[in-house]
Amino acid sequence: MFVVFLRVLIIYVAVLIFLRLMGKRQIGEMQPYEVVITLIIADLATLPMSDTNIPLLNGILPLAILVLIHYVITLLTRKSIKIRRFMSGQPVVVVSPKGIEYKALKDLNMNIDDLLESMRQCNYYSFDQVLYAIVETNGKISIIPTSENAPATAGDLGKSNPPAELPHVLISDGKIIKDELKAVKLDNKKLTKILDKLNANIKDILILSMDERGKVYFQQKNSQYKVIDNIKTEIKL
Repeated sequence: MFVVFLRVLIIYVAVLIFLRLMGKRQIGEMQPYEVVITLIIADLATLPMSDTNIPLLNGILPLAILVLIHYVITLLTRKSIKIRRFMSGQPVVVVSPKGIEYKALKDLNMNIDDLLESMRQCNYYSFDQVLYAIVETNGKISIIPTSENAPATAGDLGKSNPPAELPHVLISDGKIIKDELKAVKLDNKKLTKILDKLNANIKDILILSMDERGKVYFQQKNSQYKVIDNIKTEIKL
């Protein structure tokens, strides 16, 4: 029993490492060749787990070879447009200013219901709202709306917004994220000043994030969230 447990643990860790080496993509974002390799890895990994007669090395080696194949194909698709188009395909326009491109829809083995469902997921509910709909190589749909249905931007309204800042999670579920603390140029002393201002204990905090301008999003467990626009000026960090 212990041997089986150990084999399962080793295979699991090996698969996890191999998938991380392949890149941080979700299944829905993978190209066709990546999906195939992932499915084969999943299938091969179960064999040495269930059959103790298979040497562990013989179970891990095919997985490593598949990851190597993935690396080579990815490298080739970066270097060659022809190979990239062969392995991944090309985006296909399924709605144009003329209307629905029936032939393209048929080539993709899609029907009107599939197209409508994809449009609804992008918050468009009628074909007259869409100028172009493009099925990407990973199967997702991109939509360019007609001008009257395009969302208004600050530029359209004659306004200018400050540059967007990436918020850094300083505390997550009661734990301090030290790397994120450094990213916003804070130390433990300054973090303590922030917590005093918020009247909060680290262990009770569900999330505390801050961007480089000092905007804070804060929520304690089982409490409502709070937003402080610029905590740096309030407590003079």
